[in-house]
Amino acid sequence: MHDPALHDVVIAGAGPVGLFLACELRLAGLSVLVLEQAVDPRSPLKRLPFGMRGLSAPTLEALYRRGLLDDVAAAQRATEASGGGTVAAAHWMQQPRRPGGHFAGIPFYQDDIDSSQWPYRLPSPAGTSMAVDMETLETVLAARAAALGVEIRRGLGVEGFDQADEVTIRAGGETVRGRWLVGCDGGRSTVRKAGGFDFAGTDPEFTGYSVDVEMADPDKLRPGRHYTPTGMYTYARPGTIAMVEFDGGAFHRARPVTLEHVQAVLRRVSGTDVAVTALRLATTWTDRACQATAYRNGRVLLAGDAAHIHSPLGGQGLNLGLGDAMNLGWKLAATIRGGAAPDLLDSYCGERHPVGAQVLDWSRAQVALMRPTRSSRALEAIIRDLIDTRDGATYFARRVWGVSLRYDLGGDHPLVGRSVPDFELADGTKAGGLLRTGRGLLLDFDSRASLQALAGRWRGRITYVAGDARDRLGLSAVLVRPDGFVAWAGGVAPDDDEASKAASRWFGEPQEAHEAA
Repeated sequence: MHDPALHDVVIAGAGPVGLFLACELRLAGLSVLVLEQAVDPRSPLKRLPFGMRGLSAPTLEALYRRGLLDDVAAAQRATEASGGGTVAAAHWMQQPRRPGGHFAGIPFYQDDIDSSQWPYRLPSPAGTSMAVDMETLETVLAARAAALGVEIRRGLGVEGFDQADEVTIRAGGETVRGRWLVGCDGGRSTVRKAGGFDFAGTDPEFTGYSVDVEMADPDKLRPGRHYTPTGMYTYARPGTIAMVEFDGGAFHRARPVTLEHVQAVLRRVSGTDVAVTALRLATTWTDRACQATAYRNGRVLLAGDAAHIHSPLGGQGLNLGLGDAMNLGWKLAATIRGGAAPDLLDSYCGERHPVGAQVLDWSRAQVALMRPTRSSRALEAIIRDLIDTRDGATYFARRVWGVSLRYDLGGDHPLVGRSVPDFELADGTKAGGLLRTGRGLLLDFDSRASLQALAGRWRGRITYVAGDARDRLGLSAVLVRPDGFVAWAGGVAPDDDEASKAASRWFGEPQEAHEAA
């Protein structure tokens, strides 16, 4: 008998990762409850300029494939039109050449990037990068979650839980029950701590500050990013400053950030006697880099900052977390519905943990370039020379934009494990639009009866689409997982047995076997 008090999944945290995961689970028809400690989701730190985030290619593709990309872009335009600030006002946009991103503050430029090195990318509305503020993104995701029927309860933070055949969660003096619990509750995750997850990594080297100030003599600071003998600072007029002081992270969350303290740090880092006359907004951060050694403990899972933390340098954290949600959602849903391969849910950590570890090392490498030492300045000069070459800019763009992401899924074809190209069929239909249902996808460019029959064995889990593509990249058929990653790719003479094995691995038992069971 159905128990209405037992949710399929309870998610701790209503940030972008928790909300996106909730949407994925509801798309599969599960009952989802999101618990959020904060009563009000709004915060000045989520708005421009401090709330600005760069969305990478995998994130944009995920939003596009779920029909959210246009909503996010339109909401961002509305935010900027209403006086919420503009992305174009950022210091790195005030240049004659269009920047593509940066590594430790060293920019690479769009006109240096050789996209021909990425043969499996086709033109797509998703593109490779887009800037958005956190509040706008959360608003769009919360609206989609509500429209799908997700229950969001604010003012209830998870305090603890017990798990056996289900998870009993204590939150704000109440008790809720779920078949599964997912911690998306940030870097200080209660779920991670209460769940006994190991969290290993490296200690911080600096305290970072993001502040909005008024100054008596603002011209004493040069706009842009600057390395100094004591740290680094970035200044954008009239009073937006980010700065780093290598104090071992001693000041982060140690005590309130006062005007006097900000002025003292700014003077030390900038080497000027600038006078701060008003402190409008301030927050601190560090380069502490840690990762859960496993993303699952029984019926409890982690995603986003609850699973991994690092410095915000390069803006990788949000993209990493949303990638976790896209990878986890369909796997958890299939596990709950039944019929999934026994190791499907374990593949979440198997695929995402290496991606997280790589991002943490990417962050650590940037910190190494920022240290106020002669060796770091010498290394910085070399990296500047390299990033100014066509191959160098292309390498850094590939990493920063996420176009190099590939899961190790086996298979001989180099497209397996990569994001599916946005194939355009002869009738104008695009592959990205065919993934909005959250099901898998079998594109059969040669309309072969055997592949149609194969898809029929997983009816309801795989959408079969036959028809030629304008550019099929030398392929005859492609099997795509619900998250948009290629599970199997067939060449001129496709191997139907290999296609069937891939379908079994990612979509579980065929429908007739599942129904018989």
